[in-house]
Amino acid sequence: MIGIRQLFTLDEFREAVALQEAVWGFAERDLVPVRSFVVANKIGGHSFGAFDEDRMVGFLFGIPGFHEPDNAPYIHSQMLGVLPEYRNAGLGRLMKLAQREDALRRRVNLIEWTFDPLEIKNAFFNMERLGAIVRRFSLNFYGPTTSHLHGGLPTDRCVAEWWVNSARAQAIVGGEPFERNPIEARVSVPNNIGELRTEDPAQARAIQQQVSEQFVEYTGKGLAVVGFERSDTHGTYLFGQWESK
Repeated sequence: MIGIRQLFTLDEFREAVALQEAVWGFAERDLVPVRSFVVANKIGGHSFGAFDEDRMVGFLFGIPGFHEPDNAPYIHSQMLGVLPEYRNAGLGRLMKLAQREDALRRRVNLIEWTFDPLEIKNAFFNMERLGAIVRRFSLNFYGPTTSHLHGGLPTDRCVAEWWVNSARAQAIVGGEPFERNPIEARVSVPNNIGELRTEDPAQARAIQQQVSEQFVEYTGKGLAVVGFERSDTHGTYLFGQWESK
């Protein structure tokens, strides 16, 4: 039986660090260390773990922040990882829902995180299972990393905004239909992009550049990703107007 609980102890934080190595294959210099978990826990951040009995098999780590110009508080969800053998079991969603409940309890309305637009499974999860949107896009946000999952590509990133108390998030989290605004643009990513990272890095880079150029263009026009569609060959970002929180 898998359980989700908040992390507080040094031993739990050490387990989360070990999971980073197992999930992403990071070199030591790219790991979030135990001391960062400790500090985050003291200043309003939080960490959650997914446990199979006493074994931690997934974790989530978030830190507090403020947005200018109104200094509105938000949580930056820095990392979420699940061991390969426990993926596709809904653990990521359970941890995100625990994070949402903690944010609502503290009257924090916004949780943000970055994600790779080429990771279309994550995109579907973020848009269609949580109700997040994307209005901002950054080129090579983290610079090069040591993770084999990044395939040596620049770390271009979408910024997911999860307005946890919005009508959109409440409906989608609750499994209810939500009527979005008309779709004005689409950006597609081939389903085999993961294989291309390894087998044909040049083609993967060309696809990444095309996708990134479209994201820069559409977000620059004030459009937001408000949905995501999947087919047998592609995942497609749906851009439209985002008018309210």
